[in-house]
Amino acid sequence: MSKPHFGNASVGIVTPEILHFDQPIRLECGRQLNQFDLAVETYGTLNADRSNAVLVCHALSGDHHAAGYHSAEDRKPGWWDSCIGPGKPIDTNRLFVVSLNNLGGCAGSSGPASINPETGSYWGSDFPMVTVRDWVRAQAMLADRLGIERWAACVGGSLGGMQVMQWAIDEPDRVGHAVIIAATPKLSAQNIAFNEIARQAIFSDPDFHSGRYLDKGVTPERGLRLARMLGHITYLSDEAMREKFGRMRRSDILGYDFDVEFEVESYLRYQGQQFVSRFDANTYLLMTKALDYFDPAAEYGGDLAAAMERVQCRSLVIAFEADWRFSPERSREIVHALVAARKPVAYVSVPSSLGHDDFLMPIPYYHRVLGDYLARVARQHGS
Repeated sequence: MSKPHFGNASVGIVTPEILHFDQPIRLECGRQLNQFDLAVETYGTLNADRSNAVLVCHALSGDHHAAGYHSAEDRKPGWWDSCIGPGKPIDTNRLFVVSLNNLGGCAGSSGPASINPETGSYWGSDFPMVTVRDWVRAQAMLADRLGIERWAACVGGSLGGMQVMQWAIDEPDRVGHAVIIAATPKLSAQNIAFNEIARQAIFSDPDFHSGRYLDKGVTPERGLRLARMLGHITYLSDEAMREKFGRMRRSDILGYDFDVEFEVESYLRYQGQQFVSRFDANTYLLMTKALDYFDPAAEYGGDLAAAMERVQCRSLVIAFEADWRFSPERSREIVHALVAARKPVAYVSVPSSLGHDDFLMPIPYYHRVLGDYLARVARQHGS
């Protein structure tokens, strides 16, 4: 039951569940997990014919806790709470929403920070490399467990949007609608470079210990903090940083040293420290490589339209004008490929100012577009 102060638009207090899978999963890297766990949250009610289920796929630093609160004392809700709940764009009065922490994650699913059941020790750097396609396979196994033969829609932003694309290509009969937000058909060299610098920051931390840091009772906080600071800069537009910080200083007196003086320095250090308190460095490494490897057109000779020939669902592609990391031009590549493959697709470029993180923000126009689209999806399933 939700607490009164959460309001009617919240899903209230939710309880995550850890689902154990004894079936093996073969990974693209050539290795196999003989068993694994997935942390899952659900919101709303599955209808009688189990047709109103929506899969929410998370981005690099996300997890299964997409909406609501875990306790009455929580100060912050799930990472996409602005979008998921009664009367919100992903309306839990009409849709049954499933959100999970992907394989390799650090919020309850099997990953580097969990225990390897075959050794009794932390997986650490021994955890296998995972890809977006591997996540789709695991998510399909989750759908089977929940008795969901076909998703009414798969929805995700950034790396989540890439998973949605892979779902539409790999499991065309199991997706009714693909909602691809702030995504790209593959990373540019610049984006791969950002990820490599972040990884090198982690590798160079003396507490990294070749990924076995948990066995030694330490964490590579400095490296992970730097990686997050770098990443956070790429999520914000120059305009957003200028409006929020400009060249504001914490004091009118120059220190002539290397302590924090500018407000933007303070902000980035805070963001970095908050991140290391909740995220695992090995997971960050895995997630960035999954981003780098994503390229569904690769096995089709680089022809994205050929890959999209497999798609059977309708798609909605949403981009944000201020997003320079995954720019609207990259979203239009997805749209053009779908059009070339003669697949039904709608495209919207949302006026925005924040940057890549705009997909997490309650921008009215964005929410109206997403909500109207998913309302039609709900009506198709009698919700």
